[in-house]
Amino acid sequence: MRVLQVDSGREWRGGQNQVRLLCRELVREPGVEQILVTKRGSELARRAAAHGAAVTATPWGWSFDPRAWFRLNLAVVAFKPDIVHAHDAHALWMARHAAGSARLVATRRVDFHVGRSSTWRRLDRVIAISAAVKNILAADGIPATEITVVSDGIDPDEVHRAAEQLLSVRARLGLPAGAPLAVNVAALVDHKDQRTLIRAAAHAREARPDLHWAIAGEGELKGSLTAEIARLGLADRVHLLGYIDTADALIGESDVFVMSSKEEGLGSVILNALALGKPVVATAAGGIPEILPPESLVPVGDSEALSGKVIDALAHPAPRIPYPERFTARAMAQGVLAVYRSLL
Repeated sequence: MRVLQVDSGREWRGGQNQVRLLCRELVREPGVEQILVTKRGSELARRAAAHGAAVTATPWGWSFDPRAWFRLNLAVVAFKPDIVHAHDAHALWMARHAAGSARLVATRRVDFHVGRSSTWRRLDRVIAISAAVKNILAADGIPATEITVVSDGIDPDEVHRAAEQLLSVRARLGLPAGAPLAVNVAALVDHKDQRTLIRAAAHAREARPDLHWAIAGEGELKGSLTAEIARLGLADRVHLLGYIDTADALIGESDVFVMSSKEEGLGSVILNALALGKPVVATAAGGIPEILPPESLVPVGDSEALSGKVIDALAHPAPRIPYPERFTARAMAQGVLAVYRSLL
Protein backbone atom coordinates (compact mmCIF):
# COMPACT_ATOMS: atom_id res chain seq x y z
CA MET A 1 0.00 0.00 0.00
CA ARG A 2 1.35 3.42 -0.98
CA VAL A 3 0.15 6.41 1.03
CA LEU A 4 0.86 10.06 0.29
CA GLN A 5 0.36 12.19 3.42
CA VAL A 6 -0.19 15.92 2.79
CA ASP A 7 -0.04 18.65 5.46
CA SER A 8 0.76 22.31 4.85
CA GLY A 9 2.97 22.37 7.96
CA ARG A 10 2.16 26.04 8.45
CA GLU A 11 2.24 25.74 12.25
CA TRP A 12 3.02 23.25 14.99
CA ARG A 13 -0.13 22.41 16.90
CA GLY A 14 -2.02 19.31 17.98
CA GLY A 15 -3.03 18.37 14.44
CA GLN A 16 0.55 18.39 13.16
CA ASN A 17 1.63 16.28 16.13
CA GLN A 18 -1.00 13.71 15.16
CA VAL A 19 0.41 13.62 11.61
CA ARG A 20 3.88 13.06 13.07
CA LEU A 21 2.66 10.18 15.22
CA LEU A 22 0.76 8.64 12.30
CA CYS A 23 3.87 8.79 10.10
CA ARG A 24 5.94 7.29 12.90
CA GLU A 25 3.56 4.37 13.36
CA LEU A 26 3.21 3.68 9.64
CA VAL A 27 7.02 3.58 9.24
CA ARG A 28 6.84 0.51 11.51
CA GLU A 29 4.00 -1.09 9.55
CA PRO A 30 5.03 -3.85 7.11
CA GLY A 31 3.59 -3.49 3.63
CA VAL A 32 3.05 0.26 3.88
CA GLU A 33 5.09 2.81 1.93
CA GLN A 34 4.48 6.49 2.63
CA ILE A 35 5.71 9.93 1.70
CA LEU A 36 4.83 13.10 3.58
CA VAL A 37 4.52 16.29 1.53
CA THR A 38 4.79 19.31 3.79
CA LYS A 39 6.35 22.73 4.20
CA ARG A 40 10.11 22.96 3.88
CA GLY A 41 11.78 23.79 7.19
CA SER A 42 8.63 23.13 9.22
CA GLU A 43 8.64 21.44 12.59
CA LEU A 44 6.52 18.67 11.11
CA ALA A 45 9.03 18.00 8.33
CA ARG A 46 11.89 17.85 10.82
CA ARG A 47 10.16 15.59 13.33
CA ALA A 48 8.65 13.20 10.79
CA ALA A 49 12.03 12.77 9.09
CA ALA A 50 13.60 12.02 12.48
CA HIS A 51 11.26 9.03 12.73
CA GLY A 52 12.47 7.70 9.38
CA ALA A 53 9.50 8.88 7.32
CA ALA A 54 10.19 9.89 3.72
CA VAL A 55 9.54 13.63 3.47
CA THR A 56 9.10 15.72 0.33
CA ALA A 57 9.64 19.26 1.56
CA THR A 58 8.32 22.15 -0.49
CA PRO A 59 8.05 25.92 -0.20
CA TRP A 60 4.54 26.59 1.14
CA GLY A 61 4.24 30.25 1.93
CA TRP A 62 0.50 30.75 1.67
CA SER A 63 -2.68 28.70 1.43
CA PHE A 64 -2.57 27.68 -2.24
CA ASP A 65 1.09 28.18 -3.00
CA PRO A 66 1.74 27.13 -6.64
CA ARG A 67 5.18 25.83 -5.66
CA ALA A 68 3.57 23.36 -3.26
CA TRP A 69 1.00 22.48 -5.91
CA PHE A 70 3.80 21.69 -8.37
CA ARG A 71 5.74 19.49 -5.92
CA LEU A 72 2.59 17.66 -4.88
CA ASN A 73 1.77 16.82 -8.50
CA LEU A 74 5.32 15.57 -9.06
CA ALA A 75 5.03 13.37 -5.98
CA VAL A 76 1.75 11.85 -7.20
CA VAL A 77 3.17 11.10 -10.65
CA ALA A 78 6.41 9.60 -9.30
CA PHE A 79 5.03 7.71 -6.28
CA LYS A 80 1.70 6.56 -7.75
CA PRO A 81 -0.07 6.41 -4.38
CA ASP A 82 -3.07 4.22 -3.63
CA ILE A 83 -4.22 6.69 -0.95
CA VAL A 84 -3.78 10.45 -0.68
CA HIS A 85 -4.49 11.61 2.87
CA ALA A 86 -4.90 15.36 3.48
CA HIS A 87 -4.56 16.60 7.05
CA ASP A 88 -5.67 20.25 6.87
CA ALA A 89 -7.88 22.44 4.70
CA HIS A 90 -5.00 23.96 2.69
CA ALA A 91 -3.64 20.49 1.95
CA LEU A 92 -7.09 19.16 1.07
CA TRP A 93 -7.78 21.65 -1.71
CA MET A 94 -4.49 20.80 -3.42
CA ALA A 95 -4.77 17.07 -2.77
CA ARG A 96 -8.21 16.89 -4.36
CA HIS A 97 -6.90 18.38 -7.59
CA ALA A 98 -3.73 16.28 -7.63
CA ALA A 99 -4.86 12.86 -6.39
CA GLY A 100 -5.62 11.43 -9.84
CA SER A 101 -6.82 7.83 -9.52
CA ALA A 102 -5.79 7.53 -5.84
CA ARG A 103 -8.47 7.30 -3.18
CA LEU A 104 -8.77 10.61 -1.33
CA VAL A 105 -9.04 10.73 2.46
CA ALA A 106 -9.01 13.76 4.77
CA THR A 107 -9.00 14.16 8.53
CA ARG A 108 -11.47 16.65 10.00
CA ARG A 109 -10.19 18.02 13.29
CA VAL A 110 -12.68 20.81 14.08
CA ASP A 111 -16.37 20.86 14.95
CA PHE A 112 -17.14 23.71 12.53
CA HIS A 113 -19.88 23.45 9.89
CA VAL A 114 -18.94 22.97 6.23
CA GLY A 115 -20.42 24.90 3.31
CA ARG A 116 -22.59 23.45 0.56
CA SER A 117 -19.79 23.66 -2.00
CA SER A 118 -17.04 22.57 0.38
CA THR A 119 -14.27 20.23 -0.76
CA TRP A 120 -15.10 18.11 2.29
CA ARG A 121 -18.10 16.81 0.30
CA ARG A 122 -15.88 15.41 -2.48
CA LEU A 123 -13.91 12.72 -0.68
CA ASP A 124 -13.81 8.96 -0.63
CA ARG A 125 -13.73 9.04 3.17
CA VAL A 126 -13.62 11.62 5.95
CA ILE A 127 -11.87 10.69 9.18
CA ALA A 128 -13.49 12.56 12.08
CA ILE A 129 -11.46 12.75 15.29
CA SER A 130 -14.59 12.50 17.45
CA ALA A 131 -18.25 11.57 17.30
CA ALA A 132 -19.02 15.26 17.82
CA VAL A 133 -17.17 16.14 14.59
CA LYS A 134 -18.92 13.31 12.75
CA ASN A 135 -22.32 14.56 13.93
CA ILE A 136 -21.60 18.06 12.61
CA LEU A 137 -20.55 16.70 9.21
CA ALA A 138 -23.59 14.41 9.02
CA ALA A 139 -25.89 17.29 9.96
CA ASP A 140 -24.36 19.25 7.08
CA GLY A 141 -25.35 16.52 4.65
CA ILE A 142 -22.26 14.35 4.33
CA PRO A 143 -23.44 10.70 4.41
CA ALA A 144 -22.60 9.03 7.71
CA THR A 145 -21.33 6.00 5.77
CA GLU A 146 -18.56 8.19 4.36
CA ILE A 147 -17.37 9.34 7.80
CA THR A 148 -15.26 7.19 10.13
CA VAL A 149 -14.39 8.22 13.69
CA VAL A 150 -10.75 7.68 14.60
CA SER A 151 -9.82 9.41 17.85
CA ASP A 152 -6.51 11.18 18.35
CA GLY A 153 -3.84 9.29 20.21
CA ILE A 154 -0.59 10.01 22.01
CA ASP A 155 2.42 8.06 23.20
CA PRO A 156 2.16 8.23 27.03
CA ASP A 157 5.81 7.18 27.47
CA GLU A 158 6.93 9.93 25.13
CA VAL A 159 4.84 12.46 27.06
CA HIS A 160 6.40 11.34 30.35
CA ARG A 161 9.92 11.70 28.95
CA ALA A 162 9.13 15.19 27.65
CA ALA A 163 7.70 16.18 31.03
CA GLU A 164 10.98 15.28 32.75
CA GLN A 165 12.55 18.44 31.34
CA LEU A 166 12.92 21.09 34.01
CA LEU A 167 10.90 24.17 33.10
CA SER A 168 10.74 25.73 36.60
CA VAL A 169 7.76 27.84 35.60
CA ARG A 170 7.11 29.09 39.14
CA ALA A 171 10.68 30.36 39.44
CA ARG A 172 10.41 32.03 36.04
CA LEU A 173 7.26 33.83 37.15
CA GLY A 174 8.66 34.69 40.59
CA LEU A 175 6.06 32.57 42.41
CA PRO A 176 6.49 30.70 45.69
CA ALA A 177 7.60 27.11 45.15
CA GLY A 178 4.28 25.72 46.42
CA ALA A 179 1.93 28.17 44.69
CA PRO A 180 -1.00 26.27 43.10
CA LEU A 181 -0.94 26.55 39.32
CA ALA A 182 -3.71 26.04 36.76
CA VAL A 183 -2.38 25.63 33.21
CA ASN A 184 -3.95 26.06 29.78
CA VAL A 185 -2.09 25.12 26.58
CA ALA A 186 -3.85 26.31 23.43
CA ALA A 187 -3.55 28.81 20.60
CA LEU A 188 -4.87 32.26 21.45
CA VAL A 189 -7.77 32.10 19.00
CA ASP A 190 -11.49 32.65 19.37
CA HIS A 191 -12.71 29.06 19.69
CA LYS A 192 -10.22 28.29 22.48
CA ASP A 193 -11.98 31.04 24.48
CA GLN A 194 -9.29 31.95 27.02
CA ARG A 195 -11.41 34.99 27.83
CA THR A 196 -13.69 32.67 29.83
CA LEU A 197 -10.62 31.24 31.59
CA ILE A 198 -9.43 34.75 32.53
CA ARG A 199 -12.85 35.57 33.94
CA ALA A 200 -12.74 32.31 35.89
CA ALA A 201 -9.48 33.52 37.42
CA ALA A 202 -11.27 36.69 38.53
CA HIS A 203 -14.02 34.63 40.20
CA ALA A 204 -11.42 32.46 41.95
CA ARG A 205 -9.32 35.28 43.33
CA GLU A 206 -11.25 35.76 46.56
CA ALA A 207 -11.60 32.06 47.40
CA ARG A 208 -8.04 31.14 46.36
CA PRO A 209 -5.85 34.26 46.37
CA ASP A 210 -2.78 32.02 46.10
CA LEU A 211 -3.91 30.43 42.81
CA HIS A 212 -2.06 31.36 39.62
CA TRP A 213 -3.10 30.69 36.03
CA ALA A 214 -0.61 30.15 33.18
CA ILE A 215 -1.67 30.24 29.52
CA ALA A 216 0.82 28.86 26.97
CA GLY A 217 0.22 29.74 23.34
CA GLU A 218 0.42 32.40 20.67
CA GLY A 219 -2.30 33.78 18.43
CA GLU A 220 -4.27 36.69 17.08
CA LEU A 221 -6.06 37.39 20.38
CA LYS A 222 -2.95 37.97 22.48
CA GLY A 223 -3.50 41.74 22.57
CA SER A 224 -7.17 41.57 23.57
CA LEU A 225 -6.49 38.91 26.21
CA THR A 226 -3.70 41.03 27.67
CA ALA A 227 -6.13 43.95 27.83
CA GLU A 228 -8.75 41.76 29.55
CA ILE A 229 -6.22 40.66 32.17
CA ALA A 230 -5.35 44.31 32.85
CA ARG A 231 -9.03 45.35 32.96
CA LEU A 232 -9.78 42.75 35.63
CA GLY A 233 -6.65 43.59 37.64
CA LEU A 234 -5.21 40.09 37.21
CA ALA A 235 -1.71 40.86 35.94
CA ASP A 236 -0.27 39.33 39.11
CA ARG A 237 -2.37 36.16 38.80
CA VAL A 238 -2.82 35.34 35.09
CA HIS A 239 0.37 34.84 33.08
CA LEU A 240 0.54 34.71 29.27
CA LEU A 241 3.64 32.63 28.58
CA GLY A 242 3.63 32.71 24.78
CA TYR A 243 4.59 29.60 22.83
CA ILE A 244 6.24 26.94 24.99
CA ASP A 245 8.08 24.17 23.14
CA THR A 246 8.18 22.10 26.33
CA ALA A 247 4.43 22.09 26.91
CA ASP A 248 4.50 18.67 28.55
CA ALA A 249 6.99 19.94 31.11
CA LEU A 250 4.65 22.86 31.84
CA ILE A 251 1.68 20.51 32.26
CA GLY A 252 3.83 18.30 34.48
CA GLU A 253 4.50 21.22 36.83
CA SER A 254 0.82 22.20 37.04
CA ASP A 255 -1.68 21.28 39.73
CA VAL A 256 -4.67 21.26 37.39
CA PHE A 257 -5.07 21.47 33.62
CA VAL A 258 -7.86 23.68 32.25
CA MET A 259 -9.54 23.93 28.83
CA SER A 260 -12.07 26.69 28.23
CA SER A 261 -12.91 26.07 24.55
CA LYS A 262 -16.31 26.91 23.10
CA GLU A 263 -15.65 24.68 20.05
CA GLU A 264 -13.28 21.72 20.07
CA GLY A 265 -12.86 18.73 17.78
CA LEU A 266 -11.46 16.61 20.60
CA GLY A 267 -8.81 18.53 22.56
CA SER A 268 -5.84 16.18 22.23
CA VAL A 269 -3.70 18.17 24.69
CA ILE A 270 -6.09 16.93 27.38
CA LEU A 271 -4.72 13.46 26.65
CA ASN A 272 -1.23 14.65 27.59
CA ALA A 273 -2.53 15.97 30.91
CA LEU A 274 -4.31 12.67 31.62
CA ALA A 275 -1.17 10.71 30.76
CA LEU A 276 0.68 12.80 33.35
CA GLY A 277 -1.97 12.10 35.96
CA LYS A 278 -3.18 15.69 36.22
CA PRO A 279 -6.71 16.69 37.23
CA VAL A 280 -8.47 18.20 34.21
CA VAL A 281 -11.32 20.71 34.18
CA ALA A 282 -12.88 21.66 30.86
CA THR A 283 -15.93 23.00 29.11
CA ALA A 284 -18.27 20.47 27.52
CA ALA A 285 -17.36 21.64 24.01
CA GLY A 286 -17.34 19.41 20.94
CA GLY A 287 -15.57 16.12 21.53
CA ILE A 288 -14.21 16.91 25.01
CA PRO A 289 -17.00 14.91 26.75
CA GLU A 290 -15.74 11.87 24.82
CA ILE A 291 -12.51 12.09 26.85
CA LEU A 292 -13.59 13.37 30.26
CA PRO A 293 -16.30 12.26 32.71
CA PRO A 294 -19.25 14.60 33.41
CA GLU A 295 -17.88 15.59 36.82
CA SER A 296 -14.88 17.24 35.09
CA LEU A 297 -17.02 19.38 32.79
CA VAL A 298 -18.78 22.74 32.94
CA PRO A 299 -21.06 24.49 30.41
CA VAL A 300 -19.37 26.38 27.59
CA GLY A 301 -18.74 30.02 28.49
CA ASP A 302 -19.59 29.60 32.20
CA SER A 303 -16.59 31.24 33.87
CA GLU A 304 -18.05 31.00 37.38
CA ALA A 305 -18.64 27.25 37.06
CA LEU A 306 -15.16 26.82 35.61
CA SER A 307 -13.68 28.68 38.56
CA GLY A 308 -15.57 26.57 41.07
CA LYS A 309 -14.59 23.31 39.39
CA VAL A 310 -10.90 24.27 39.35
CA ILE A 311 -10.99 25.17 43.05
CA ASP A 312 -12.72 21.88 43.81
CA ALA A 313 -10.15 19.92 41.78
CA LEU A 314 -7.35 21.52 43.79
CA ALA A 315 -9.05 20.73 47.08
CA HIS A 316 -10.17 17.19 46.20
CA PRO A 317 -7.96 15.70 43.47
CA ALA A 318 -9.45 12.55 41.94
CA PRO A 319 -7.47 9.29 42.14
CA ARG A 320 -5.24 8.60 39.16
CA ILE A 321 -6.61 6.08 36.64
CA PRO A 322 -4.76 4.04 33.98
CA TYR A 323 -4.39 5.80 30.66
CA PRO A 324 -7.02 4.49 28.17
CA GLU A 325 -5.54 2.37 25.37
CA ARG A 326 -7.99 3.72 22.79
CA PHE A 327 -6.29 7.12 22.96
CA THR A 328 -2.79 5.86 22.11
CA ALA A 329 -0.87 6.63 18.93
CA ARG A 330 -0.86 2.94 18.09
CA ALA A 331 -4.67 2.71 18.28
CA MET A 332 -5.03 5.90 16.22
CA ALA A 333 -2.73 4.62 13.48
CA GLN A 334 -4.46 1.24 13.34
CA GLY A 335 -7.79 3.03 12.97
CA VAL A 336 -6.48 5.12 10.08
CA LEU A 337 -4.91 2.06 8.47
CA ALA A 338 -8.27 0.26 8.66
CA VAL A 339 -9.82 3.17 6.73
CA TYR A 340 -7.14 2.90 4.04
CA ARG A 341 -7.69 -0.84 3.70
CA SER A 342 -11.46 -0.45 3.49
CA LEU A 343 -11.02 1.77 0.44
CA LEU A 344 -8.74 -0.66 -1.35
